[in-house]
Amino acid sequence: MASVPRPAATLILLRHGLEVLMLQRVQTAAFLGGAYVFPGGSLDPEDHSSHRVLGLTGAQANERLKVSSGGLAYYVAAVRECFEEAGVLLACEKDGKPVSAKRAESLLHWRKKPFRNMLEAEDLYIPAGELAYYGHWVTAPGRSRRFDTRFFVAIAPEGQRGSHDAGETVHDIWTTPREALERCERGEIELVHATQVSLKDLSRFSEPRAAYDYVRALPEIEENRACWAQGKDGPKIFRRADPAYFEIHWSDPDETGETTYDIIPGTPKHLDRWVTRITAPNPGVMTGPGTNSYIVGDTAVIDPGPALDSHLEKLLQVKKLKFILCTHTHLDHSPAAALLKAKTGAKMLGRPAPAGQDATFKPDIVLENGQRVELGEITLRAIHTPGHASNHVCYMLEQTKMLFTGDHVMQGSTVVINPPDGDMRAYLQSLERLLGEDIAIIAPGHGYLIGVAHKELRRLIAHRLNRERKVIAALERLGRSSLDEMLPLVYDDVPERMHRVAARSLTAHLEKLVADGAMRLRNGAYTLVK
Repeated sequence: MASVPRPAATLILLRHGLEVLMLQRVQTAAFLGGAYVFPGGSLDPEDHSSHRVLGLTGAQANERLKVSSGGLAYYVAAVRECFEEAGVLLACEKDGKPVSAKRAESLLHWRKKPFRNMLEAEDLYIPAGELAYYGHWVTAPGRSRRFDTRFFVAIAPEGQRGSHDAGETVHDIWTTPREALERCERGEIELVHATQVSLKDLSRFSEPRAAYDYVRALPEIEENRACWAQGKDGPKIFRRADPAYFEIHWSDPDETGETTYDIIPGTPKHLDRWVTRITAPNPGVMTGPGTNSYIVGDTAVIDPGPALDSHLEKLLQVKKLKFILCTHTHLDHSPAAALLKAKTGAKMLGRPAPAGQDATFKPDIVLENGQRVELGEITLRAIHTPGHASNHVCYMLEQTKMLFTGDHVMQGSTVVINPPDGDMRAYLQSLERLLGEDIAIIAPGHGYLIGVAHKELRRLIAHRLNRERKVIAALERLGRSSLDEMLPLVYDDVPERMHRVAARSLTAHLEKLVADGAMRLRNGAYTLVK
């Protein structure tokens, strides 16, 4: 099991011209030796006991940082470390008046003494309300020291330049984020990943107040907890933006680094105690690495996939199979169901195939919305989610809150909505319905597990509505026009080779807009309703 990260805090100071204060850590430091960093460090016990804080209550700090207790200590630590490491004092008097640069300079002899003692002796307070919470970074397993660090942003106190402490740090610079990144690219300075990401984000601004206001308005700060996994290319580190990130954390909660990042058709991937994924050997543009079949408990298979002998052989290794559940009846998801039933006698569950889909899927039990399937210690609940297909069903594993989404939500791309069975209005309504569910992780029909489920659902809704706005904008520009005339404008962000596929979803958007009364169709051409 990986070591437990130590709580820490970092403070990014901003001054005119949007410069940030950075310190170079001593080369012999046990953590990030030689790297340029923002002032910061571990929480001290005294940070939890400080009562000289203004502008923020303990409850407010806990809520903002999403901790049960001790949130205010991170704010205190950020200010304390900035003073001790960088010689910049972000403090005020009881009435909120900032400490002057002259007075701050006179207090530098306190840098090596207990910070709380200085506050009490000088009757000063920490203006915690002026710190904007910005980031949450956790050191990857494997380092000799790990930190669970909260990043904060503040406007630098007027007139205080600061300086390194000649102990843990050996150099200090005020630099623009862009200059720091360029120096890193040239190999002149070392910046770790979290620092680079922060600098890139802040480099969009030219003045400190604009950057500060942006940070202040961030609605939610996400944890970035780098993790290791194994695969054909050897051990690799994964960060939040990487597709495999959430799956690695779900399948390796102890951070051993022993889980795999590869999706290999035919090779079982144990996702957790109850669920194993076997991916079918049908990779492609529409299927990604292949169709995911999920073995749930030791009695059920969700989406047995295409009728491929090698894949069927893997699924037949489920010795106690009782139930075969399908999310829908497209040919990459359900054809193996009838074959699996013939071999095992297991019952098929789902909803009947619409015309033109897999006619071999004839469910023994037609599932209704909310119907439960008991699998011994665990339970699956059906959620009817029409849109991609009229008979589409998602399945909630209620004990772990893993949602099997078939093609309603898939990793790596958006799904095609193909009328007449596909319906864009129904699809959006089904996405909205899932926002009412408590979902811990999404197990899609293609690709890796998807984390932060509600954020992904909202992203998909926003994506479709933005596409709808592009349809209207195209029609406003072109006037009366056909689907083919609108297609290159509406999907100008999609490679032209994919436009024929995109035309199916465009048809669905147009049908929705006609049904909504926003436009009309006559003789193959569309016009906006004024």
